[in-house]
Amino acid sequence: MTYQVLARKWRPRTFESLVGQEHVVRALTHALDHNRLHHAYLFTGTRGVGKTTLARILAKALNCETGISATPCGQCSACVEIDSGRFVDLIEVDAATNTKVDEMRQLLENAVYSPTRGRFKVYVIDEVHMLSTSAFNSMLKTLEEPPEHIKFVLATTDPQKIPVTVLSRCLQFNLKQVPASAITLHLKRVAQEESIPVEGEALSLIAASARGSMRDALSLLDQATAYSGGNVSRAAVRAMLGTVDDGYLYAILDAIAAGDARAALAVADDMEARNLSFDGALQELASLLHRVALAQTAPEALAEDLPHRDRLLALAQRLDAEEVQLHYQIAVHGRQDLPLAPDDYAGFTMSLLRMIAFRPEERGRAPEPAAKAASGTRTAGPAPTMPKQAVAFDGDWPNLARQLSVSGLAKQLAQQSELKSFDGEVMTLSIAPTAKHLTEKPYKDKLQAALAERLGKAVRLSVQIGSVRGDTAQERAASAIGKDAFVRDLIEHFDATIVTSSIKPVQ
Repeated sequence: MTYQVLARKWRPRTFESLVGQEHVVRALTHALDHNRLHHAYLFTGTRGVGKTTLARILAKALNCETGISATPCGQCSACVEIDSGRFVDLIEVDAATNTKVDEMRQLLENAVYSPTRGRFKVYVIDEVHMLSTSAFNSMLKTLEEPPEHIKFVLATTDPQKIPVTVLSRCLQFNLKQVPASAITLHLKRVAQEESIPVEGEALSLIAASARGSMRDALSLLDQATAYSGGNVSRAAVRAMLGTVDDGYLYAILDAIAAGDARAALAVADDMEARNLSFDGALQELASLLHRVALAQTAPEALAEDLPHRDRLLALAQRLDAEEVQLHYQIAVHGRQDLPLAPDDYAGFTMSLLRMIAFRPEERGRAPEPAAKAASGTRTAGPAPTMPKQAVAFDGDWPNLARQLSVSGLAKQLAQQSELKSFDGEVMTLSIAPTAKHLTEKPYKDKLQAALAERLGKAVRLSVQIGSVRGDTAQERAASAIGKDAFVRDLIEHFDATIVTSSIKPVQ
């Protein structure tokens, strides 16, 4: 007996078995049950989400011998022939190979004749966006005023290329990419029915690689079954897909969190020895950083059965939120730069070294002495951190403000404010009304953290809006300049400072 691939064998044959498109199924079900039928439907969406499958189910619902219904019997001759692809009144056209106006005109000339077997003639035109302009024009009259026995079902992956005149004559349904969780559950059911031994994480890997396409997911399951000899394991799927094991990714982020470049490069060397894809590694590293960011801001969004959940939460505690965002950007841009790098290994390792180099100042580590590096001497671990020494506050606020480890708008808040009081625990600052934009919580929090670090103890910061001794016309001008969006970007991202003395009135 000839083997039938899973993507064909498990192709949905009823609305209920279609996974991930409940919004479309609901609309079509109501229309069929209440006999409110349109003459032309347009299904849009990426490959493998069920456009053609939905068209065939709709054709069965319209031509089932038991009557028009959202639940065709699947047993009558019409249903059986539609499922097998030999129903004479279901005409499927591939627009990619029938683009010319003459071919479309011939198709539409036959549309005037009554159905041979069914209740309706159903024309399914796949990849309809590939028709020529003249072919579209030849369709317009029939689409606008079709014979009562004709139904058109158009399918496309690129609705932007369809003329508006055609779109306006169709009911349009946008099919969504199937969520990975829904794909995983469906693959689990298929594997059980097919008696294929699988690991749960292997199915999750396949679902993620399918990128929202159920057809691709079933094809990958077929491929994994053949590759693994009938036992679909996590390791086999990773090897088949060329994906990077999570152990490498966590080891890299652990090394980056510790500022240990040698450990990060050692992982990269191991990956190169195993011929793993560095482009895929950067992609999966960005995905892991996304999960770390979720763990920091919304841990309840993480599934309880998420692999390595405890390790993920521990990593979220070690890395600063800003650091995670920066590493994510470096990973994303690193993929874009990979084709321009001398080789993939160099591009990947430069991305890792960039993550270590661009870190918050308070987490920075002292560089290895040049003499030791030159001699080739290696230390057992990362260089020790150099924490700033706590100082006693003598009441000179401008001097203390200059010593704080802050930048951007938090630095401007320190420089433009005036000390009102400090009782050892609470510091009260005053800032001019023209600079009240600097009192937003993120800038206050950064300044408060810098004060605690410099003074060596917890400090609660209070900022009041009021007059300050430096509230001169020049200071007001500086404050006004500081509100400019372009200037604020310079201050925030490049640590720029407004030199008040350089501000001159316009002559």
